[in-house]
Amino acid sequence: MGVRINNNMTCNDRKTSPLTRREFLANSGMGMGLLGLGNLLSPDTQAAGIGGSGKIKRVLHIFLQGASSHIDTWDPKPALTKFDGKKINGDRLGHASKFEFTPSGQSGLLMSSAFPKLKQHADDICVIRSMTTDVPSHDIGVRKFNTGQISLPRPSMGSWVSYGLGSANDNLPSFIALSPGSSQRYAESYASSFIPGLYQGTPINTSLRTVDQMIQNIKNKDLSLSEQRALVDTLQRLNTLHSLENNKDRELENRIKSFETAYNMQIEAFDAFDISKEDKKTVARYGKGAQGRQLLLARRLLDKGVRFVQTWHGGWDHHDNLFPSLTTRARDIDGPLTALIDDLKAKGMWDSTLIIMGGEFGRSPHRDGRGPNGNFGRAHQATGFSTVLLSGGIKGGIAYGATDELGYKAAVDPVPVSELHDIILRTMGINPSKFTYRYNGRDFRLVLPEYLESNHYKKIVA
Repeated sequence: MGVRINNNMTCNDRKTSPLTRREFLANSGMGMGLLGLGNLLSPDTQAAGIGGSGKIKRVLHIFLQGASSHIDTWDPKPALTKFDGKKINGDRLGHASKFEFTPSGQSGLLMSSAFPKLKQHADDICVIRSMTTDVPSHDIGVRKFNTGQISLPRPSMGSWVSYGLGSANDNLPSFIALSPGSSQRYAESYASSFIPGLYQGTPINTSLRTVDQMIQNIKNKDLSLSEQRALVDTLQRLNTLHSLENNKDRELENRIKSFETAYNMQIEAFDAFDISKEDKKTVARYGKGAQGRQLLLARRLLDKGVRFVQTWHGGWDHHDNLFPSLTTRARDIDGPLTALIDDLKAKGMWDSTLIIMGGEFGRSPHRDGRGPNGNFGRAHQATGFSTVLLSGGIKGGIAYGATDELGYKAAVDPVPVSELHDIILRTMGINPSKFTYRYNGRDFRLVLPEYLESNHYKKIVA
C-alpha cells in the first residue's frame, strides 16, 4: 500500500528500503534510541510528500454548517425584488433579500451588508457563485463537502491535504479540527478512514477555556518529562522491534508515531493553544465571541506549522427568521476573519495560506418558514450556492461563475464539490489525478475521476 506518484510507482517501490534501516536499529542493541525514528517508519505512516510545488502550504477551512444563504451573502439577486411575496415556480412565494449589496474595493466586487468589515478585503476575495452538490440534506451534504463522496468510509479533505504535504511541525498534529462543542455527529469531516491515522484531524472543543481542558491528559501528573521520555523511548523500541517481527505492522507503526507526537505536544500545545500570550489589542481585534477565539487559535496553529485547520461554525440552517439570525452569524465571522487576514499579511503568510469558507449547500429564492415579525427563511438547495476562497495565490476581487437570475441553479461555469477539491489540491502543487491511496487493491482519490482535469483552476488561480 502507498501513494502513487508521477512515475506510477508506489512509495513502497523506492530503492531505499526502510527495512534495512530497521534491521540496523535492531542489530544495534537499541542503543541508538529513537534517533531518526521518522525515517524508520514504513511509507504508509509517512506523508506522500508530493506537494510543495504550489504556492499554498497550509489551509484554513471555515465551515458554515447548516448551509448559509448565498442569496443574502455572496450572490445578489435584484430580480427577486419583483417576486417578493409573489408566486414563482408554481405556488411558492418569492423571498427578496433584506441585505444590501454594494461595490467594494478597487475591483468593485458586490459585497453584502452582512459582512461590513470584510469589505476592506474585497480585492482579496474570490467568490465561486456556481457551486453544486448532490443532495440538499445536511448529513450527506456535510459528508460530500468534506470527503468528496456521499458514501462511507472515505478520508476527509483535511486528511488528504495533510497526507499529501506532510507535517511542518512534528510536535503538533498536521490536521486540527476546532469546534465550540461536541463534533461527534459530523466526525467524518475530520476522519482519515483508511489513510493512516496520523493524518486524522485532532478534534478540539474550543468552548473549554484552558489547554488542559481542550486537550485531555496533556499533562502527566505522576511523571516528569524526563521520566516520560525514558518510558516512551523504551516503549517505542519494543514496538519497533515487534513491528519488524510482524512484517511492518502498519497500525502499530502509526501508534509509534502518535506516541512521539503526543509526548512532544506537552510543550508545543501549551504554547500554541494559550491565547493569553496574545496582546490585548490583538485579542480585541478578534473579539470575545466563540468564533473570534477559534480563528485566533487557528492563526496560531497555522503559524506553528499545522497544515490544515478546520473551524466549525454552526447555526446557518435558516428556515425562518433569516434576516436577524443570519446577521448574527455573519457578524460572528466578519470581524475575526478580517483580523486574521490582516495578521496573515503582516506575518508574511498570506501568499502561502488558502482560506475556504462556506457551507454544505445553498438556500432557495422562495420563502420557507415564518419567524417573528414576518421574518421568513429559505429552504435547502443543492443546485446552486457560493463558496469563498481567500489567498495570495488566488485571483482576488472576482466572482467566478453564476447562478440564474433568481439564484436557483448554477448557470455559468458550474463547479461541483469535487472540482472545488481539484482546485484546492492544485494550489498546493498536487496533481489530483496522480494523488491516490491504495486500499483493498483499489486506488482511491479525493477528486472523483469524472471531475479530474477541470479548467476552473486556471481561471481562478493567480
